[in-house]
Amino acid sequence: MLILSGDIGGTHCRLACYQTHEHAPPEELASATYPSASADNLIEMVQRFLDHHRLQPQAAGFGLAGPVQGRICYTTNLPWMVDADAIEQQLGIPWVELLNDLEATAWGVAALSPADLLTLQPGAPNAHGNRAIIAAGTGLGQAALYWDGKRHHPFASEGGHCDFAPANEQEIELLRFLQQEYGHVSWERLLSGPGLVNIHRFLCSKERHATPLDPANGDLAAQIANRAHLGDSNCQQAVEIFFRLLAREAANQALKINARGGVYIGGGIAPKNLTWLQRPEFIEHFHAKGRMRALVENMPLHVILNDRIALLGPVGFLGSRF
Repeated sequence: MLILSGDIGGTHCRLACYQTHEHAPPEELASATYPSASADNLIEMVQRFLDHHRLQPQAAGFGLAGPVQGRICYTTNLPWMVDADAIEQQLGIPWVELLNDLEATAWGVAALSPADLLTLQPGAPNAHGNRAIIAAGTGLGQAALYWDGKRHHPFASEGGHCDFAPANEQEIELLRFLQQEYGHVSWERLLSGPGLVNIHRFLCSKERHATPLDPANGDLAAQIANRAHLGDSNCQQAVEIFFRLLAREAANQALKINARGGVYIGGGIAPKNLTWLQRPEFIEHFHAKGRMRALVENMPLHVILNDRIALLGPVGFLGSRF
């Protein structure tokens, strides 16, 4: 079967066509990445891709950054309404499914090899059970895989939009700073590319001689990460706070679903900043759960290095329904 897969984010949309084979990994035939803002809707973008590669898939699955309700999704960081029925009718694809983007990533976990993961903590030997996935990029995605004793069942979550919980005086100040602008402050307001910029803005508001970022130089979050590497104190502190909070929220999610089978950190930010994740401080903040410390110490903790996982996920989802 020829399957079209899409990873639809607030910044970029990635599309790929796969030929599936019985008892063999899917074969990628064509792929492309487009700026999300380069099209008015998903149908226009998919049509461009299919016309260019002269392909007509028999099925399509799209991972979307937003909650999927039935066969419709209003994307969170992109002004699109995606309708699976409309895609089928207008593009002539017989079978179209929509998934939350992190649910799509969860479906892709089964396709990962050991080389696709950086293990930060091995956890207990032969660990089995539920799994948690958290991914920071343009937004903050979360999903989980329920273990029924024989296999995992991925499901979506919008946990990234839960209330941010400060744990010290600095974080209380940070919360108040962001409340003035947003009112409701979710974890996504801090654990995302724009979130890193928010943390940096907060630190600069307290530092009279802070060097401002330059929007003309592109991605502000990337500027912060680069300046942190070069020794800029405000940028270093912003990145330190970011990864401290990421460790905490990853452990929060792991405790909520009892992720004895492992915690997977994905998204675009983590693989580009592995040195921060490999610091002892990151693991210590992950462990700092009071009476539940021993539980999270026994959970395997991995960083997903394979940037195709969100494209492989919809293929696995559709394959499970043949």
